[in-house]
Amino acid sequence: MAAEQILVIRHGALGDLVQSTGPFKAIRAHHPKARITLLTAPAFAMFMHACPWFDQVWQDHRPHWYQFRDWLHLRRRLRGARFARVYDLQTSSRSSLYFRAFPSGYFGTRRPDWSGIAPGASLPHDNPDRDLMHTLDRQAEQLAMAGVTEVPAPDLDWVKADTARFALQPPYALVVPGGSVHRPAKRWPADYYLELCQRLLAAGIQPVLIGGRDEIHLTGVLAAQCPGTRDLADQTSIEDLAVLARDATLAVGNDTGPMHVAAVAGAPSMVLFSAESDPDLCAPRGARVATLRENDLAALTVDRVWDSIADGL
Repeated sequence: MAAEQILVIRHGALGDLVQSTGPFKAIRAHHPKARITLLTAPAFAMFMHACPWFDQVWQDHRPHWYQFRDWLHLRRRLRGARFARVYDLQTSSRSSLYFRAFPSGYFGTRRPDWSGIAPGASLPHDNPDRDLMHTLDRQAEQLAMAGVTEVPAPDLDWVKADTARFALQPPYALVVPGGSVHRPAKRWPADYYLELCQRLLAAGIQPVLIGGRDEIHLTGVLAAQCPGTRDLADQTSIEDLAVLARDATLAVGNDTGPMHVAAVAGAPSMVLFSAESDPDLCAPRGARVATLRENDLAALTVDRVWDSIADGL
C-alpha cells in the first residue's frame, strides 16, 4: 500500500518557522509511516531539507495574482500529489486560498482533510480568539482540533554545521542589533548596543555580531567602534547560528528571527521588544529565555538590560 501523503504549509518568516518545529515533530509522530511534504519559502528550503520530520521540501514562490502560469503550475502540483491531509500552519489568506486549488468533491473526487482556517476546511481551527493566542499555544490548539494532541516544544537539536572556520572560543555572546528594515521601531538604538558590547568585553565576554546583508553597515560601525567585537554579519547560515548558539554564554537582541534560532538552540537569551510586537503573542519561550519591553526602545536603558543579564554571566 502506498504511503499516506501529508502536506504541511509554513512559509515563514524565520522566527515563525522555528516556532513551528515542535508542531512539525508532532505531525511526524502522528503520521509515522506517511510521506510528509513541507511547502515553504525558497529562503528556508535548503535549511529544512535537513529536517528529519519531512520526506521532501517544496519551494513556494508565492506567485502574484497575475502570474497565471505559475498559479496553474502550483495547482497541478498540489492536486497531483494526492494529499490525504493538509496542515496549514501559515493560516494566511494566501495559504487558505490554496484550499481552493483542490477538487471540490464533485465527480467522485475529494478534497484532503484540511487543518487551518480556510472556509470549508474539514478540521477548522474555529477559536475566534486564535489571533490573541501565543503562536505556540495557537498551533498546539489547532493541531489538537485535528487530533494531534501531543505537541513538544520547538526543537533545533537536529541542526548540524561546521563552525570551526569562525574560530570562536567561549565565553562569547551573540548580539543581534538588526531586524526588519521595514520596521525600524523594533530595533534597540545602535549606540545602546555599542555600550552593551563594551560592557561585555569588560566582563571578559566577546561580543559576536549577528545579522544579514542589510545589517552589514550597522555591525561594521559597531565593530569598528568597539575593538575586540567580532562581526559575523552576512557570514552565518541558519545552521551556523544554531550551532554557535549552543556554546554561547548569552544571546541578546531585537525581536527578529535570529533570536528565535538562538533561543531554541539553547543560548540563554534576552529579547528586546517595543510596541511593534507583543511578547505575549510571539516571544520565544523557555527556562533560559527572558524579555524586556518598552513601547519606545529608546526608553529601554543599557543599565536595565545589563542588570537583567548580569546575574547569568
